Amino acid sequence: MPENEETEQSIEEPQETEPALEADGHDAEPFDADRAKKAINKKNAEAKALRDRLKEAEPLLAELQRLKDAEKSESERLSDQLAAAQERADKAIRAAVASKVEALARDFADPEDAVSSLDLTAYVDEDGVIDTVAIKDALADLLKRKPHWARPDEGGPRRPAPDRTQGSSGNGNRSPSDPAQVFAGLMAQALKGR
Repeated sequence: MPENEETEQSIEEPQETEPALEADGHDAEPFDADRAKKAINKKNAEAKALRDRLKEAEPLLAELQRLKDAEKSESERLSDQLAAAQERADKAIRAAVASKVEALARDFADPEDAVSSLDLTAYVDEDGVIDTVAIKDALADLLKRKPHWARPDEGGPRRPAPDRTQGSSGNGNRSPSDPAQVFAGLMAQALKGR
């Protein structure tokens, strides 16, 4: 580890201080373009050196991580794999319950409302079996609490559909919006006027 101590010490180099500002906010010295270019070039060189050192350190960090993983005991590795597998299984179960809720929410105008309102983990037992009876009861209760989420009755009065021929033209003869039709109309008028 002595190499790391040397690299850490080389990082902490003393920084040059900027010239002090006078009380009125102007620099104590006038602006010198050559000095500014040299300072910028110096900072760019330092940044490049740091980027190069970072590129050199990345493979070392990857090797360090590989060595740390190799030091783990077999049980730690297996427990990590088990945790990852359990997380994937939980996501799959939540997706399955969400699909079941969405399928059973036929009475909702938007079944996604039901999916987002229910706690999906409450309808699965320890074996991963989905309790559809509990889901149906919860959906019925949800519709009682939020009747505005219900799908409108098909047998009730219908709202009139909009008629696009009515409106700004007054007589329903709207000009076509297709450029080909507009051009064809202009050509027909030009030929009639001949």
